[in-house]
Amino acid sequence: MADDQNTSPEEQALADEWAAALAEAGDASQDDIDALLNQGPAAAPAAPRAPLEDFASAPKGGGVPLGLEGPNLDVILDIPVSISMEVGSTEISIRNLLQLNQGSVVELDRLAGEPLDVLVNGTLIAHGEVVVVNEKFGIRLTDVISPTERIKKLR
Repeated sequence: MADDQNTSPEEQALADEWAAALAEAGDASQDDIDALLNQGPAAAPAAPRAPLEDFASAPKGGGVPLGLEGPNLDVILDIPVSISMEVGSTEISIRNLLQLNQGSVVELDRLAGEPLDVLVNGTLIAHGEVVVVNEKFGIRLTDVISPTERIKKLR
């Protein structure tokens, strides 16, 4: 059975297409897919594969609605994240970028007074407006994505 371990990329791609087609048809069992993969001596995968039902039976959330009270979320609550506020953005050529110096003005794509985007690790979670608190800049959140939607974006 030494030939079972040698699979060309074309044969593997064809076997994967057939497996996907059978799975999409809905009436294919794991035995059908295994038989298809083992048809020829070179049709077997190079590495052992987990049965498809192992992936299909993985818990998707245990039927518990997403929320802040979930037991799995407690593990990550103390992990630090990077929060940033985006005033706006623009695209400029490298030539113009190299010509920037002190006093240069770069026009952004936002209007004055328009809310800023609040990003956590690059993901939008809220909109807000700039405020000054004890001589430091801050942001007052005006529109926040619900906790359930934020958790969905984390997954």
